[in-house]
Amino acid sequence: MQLTGDRFTADAAAIGNDFATLPNFPAEIRAPQGTIAGVSSFQLHFAGDDILTPGDRPDVLVAMNPASLKANISDLRRDGLLIVDIHDFTKRNLAKVGYDSDPLTDGTLEDHELHAVDLTGLSVAAVAEFGLGRKDAARSKNMVALGVLTWLYSRPLEATIEFLEKKFAAQPAIRDANRAAYLAGYHYGETTEDFTVRYEVKPAPLAPGTYRQITGNRAMALGLMAGAATANLPLFLGAYPITPASDVLHELSRHKNHGVLTFQAEDEIAAIGAALGASYAGHLGVTVTSGPGMALKSEFISLALMLEQPLVIVDVQRAGPSTGMPTKTEQADLLQSFFGRHGEAPAPILAARSAGDCFDVAVEATRIALTYRTPVIVLSDGYLANGSEPWSVPDIAALPAIDANFATAPNTPDGRFLPYLRDENLARSLAVPGTPGLENRIGGIEKADGTGNVSYDPANHEHMVKLRQAKVDGIARSIPDLVVDDPSGEADVLVIGWGSTWGPIGATARRVRRQGRRVATVHLRHLNPFPSNLGDVLRRYNRVIAPEMNLGQLALLLRAKYLVDVESYSRVRGLPISPSEFEADLTAIIDGKDTP
Repeated sequence: MQLTGDRFTADAAAIGNDFATLPNFPAEIRAPQGTIAGVSSFQLHFAGDDILTPGDRPDVLVAMNPASLKANISDLRRDGLLIVDIHDFTKRNLAKVGYDSDPLTDGTLEDHELHAVDLTGLSVAAVAEFGLGRKDAARSKNMVALGVLTWLYSRPLEATIEFLEKKFAAQPAIRDANRAAYLAGYHYGETTEDFTVRYEVKPAPLAPGTYRQITGNRAMALGLMAGAATANLPLFLGAYPITPASDVLHELSRHKNHGVLTFQAEDEIAAIGAALGASYAGHLGVTVTSGPGMALKSEFISLALMLEQPLVIVDVQRAGPSTGMPTKTEQADLLQSFFGRHGEAPAPILAARSAGDCFDVAVEATRIALTYRTPVIVLSDGYLANGSEPWSVPDIAALPAIDANFATAPNTPDGRFLPYLRDENLARSLAVPGTPGLENRIGGIEKADGTGNVSYDPANHEHMVKLRQAKVDGIARSIPDLVVDDPSGEADVLVIGWGSTWGPIGATARRVRRQGRRVATVHLRHLNPFPSNLGDVLRRYNRVIAPEMNLGQLALLLRAKYLVDVESYSRVRGLPISPSEFEADLTAIIDGKDTP
């Protein structure tokens, strides 16, 4: 189903639609067949105008078996189009997922436009000439479904046929079977009299440029490459495979010819240790992980903070705690990013708002890490990592310059090199090991300011603790002020978000405003430090709502820092916040009808 969804998305991209996707699949390698836990789904929202989310109430649902119908039917809008493969609707399979009777015949689906089709039978018949066994022949049913949808939405056939010919070039029988099944589905749609309507979604008006379909993980990888290239540094990634972050490692491993060195470590601790060592050696050191890995990396993050060494740590968040739901999304690592280390260990924190924005956030993290000599934590999540959208390919030459500014000569009048002598940003001097005359030592024990010598002096320790905090606080001077989206200028309610809630918040605000209600929105990319004008923005509104995929972590931080009564809107379901649900709740809030 992931292949089918990705193929249909590629057609939407080629036509020029705006789109957003939500792949959803089980964590098990081979989940129990025919069970709800084993359902793999792919949701696609595409349009002829600007959209912000993969949607939450599909117009069309294709269910390949009873389990997929049971798992997804509640999401389908009333009067939505429902295409069901009837082949596996046996008494045994129905009972396995909790159906007491056949929903195709008992009237429970009468609110939808039901099309019960033997997609498996069509597939087996279409590929009969290729001599495949029945099991292999039935596997092409996803191509039959794709063919039906291609016809339903008036998509051209050629792109998918070309894709199949390339993908299965070394397996002619599989290639021809998939091609035949795809065409069988298309011609079924064309010849059956079941469908009364056919659709055409025109291209969206996009700004001129070169576009590509991109996922958040791929955008993150390319952004790290762009940041390193802009700083004229080789890129080193130390990583241990972990869902949903592994694709960043996979993508970067393909680019060894572009100054990228990837190291798949034996564990999370070795991965960040190697990245920190590479940073010390003059590379852009990067490590990428998810929540469980962040916990293991905490000691090395603390070491990087004590060393004041540039390092980029990417946390692609997933539902926890512990193993949790590895393939589901969540935003619950914010407080861990702030406080998940011993001692006073402040680190800059950034969050991407969309799949394409992962590129820009990676470049910004590189700038901060190198300019301020600090590890930087970048927050993405499973929704952004696996979802895709159109992305305007940037001109790398137009990106802001990043100067690694390594020391090449002594930095004192008497010809000495002091590694903790600071510039106007409170950033210390960095010398690549082996630079003649700039020998120095660093380590995890507290430093004497300037010299970097080991120091146990109480006054010096307090001075260094406050200095490291002041350096992170000072980053706010290079952060643009927040710009509030408040078209009316008269809203009483402000909705503030961070990370991937950007899409659901924006989509909900549009719906509420179309009803004639007023709401303001603002979104945070920089979470530590916050933008300088955030306090003023929060105090401007009577009510402040913070939607998050956690139990209110941003709300907690804002209330503590600004003494503003920020209200938490919490959803922790392993899925993005539903714009439809949030619309109803936000409307009640604006109208003063909400209850605790």
